[in-house]
Amino acid sequence: MIMRQVLFALLVILGSPPASAQTPEQWIAIGTQVHGGFGTYIVLGIRIGQDALKVLEAKPRELDVTLVNGPKAPCPCIIDGVMIATSASPGQGTLRVAPESAAADELGIVVVRHQTTGRTVRYVIPASSAFKLAEWNKTLDPKGRFEAVMQEPEQALFVRDQR
Repeated sequence: MIMRQVLFALLVILGSPPASAQTPEQWIAIGTQVHGGFGTYIVLGIRIGQDALKVLEAKPRELDVTLVNGPKAPCPCIIDGVMIATSASPGQGTLRVAPESAAADELGIVVVRHQTTGRTVRYVIPASSAFKLAEWNKTLDPKGRFEAVMQEPEQALFVRDQR
């Protein structure tokens, strides 16, 4: 049953218009299908994925993504959001969670590389952002979570390092 839901979500993602054309309701539906729930870590992954597409001047499916999860992260949920924003996938070999752990003061690191140009952007998510993300998960509904993360200044959620 779960495999069918994941396959359905991937078909929706791959057959969808570019990520920037999707509504909050579509993000919530896809994120819920893929992850089994829709919290702020999914939204943060979507935001990072959308930013990477813009910064690297890429289209969905042109990026290679690696998440280095932090020791205090509840789970690598962020990678699911990045996956639905960029259409990178484990099955295509373009999406992975690294076996090593990020530093103690990092919730995670997302490294995104354009497969054609080789350009890379790195996102460091400080552990300090976890409190805000957890609070929004407790107090807001899915649409409120989406809006809160998308409206928060990026420097409050992550640091971007372009290479």
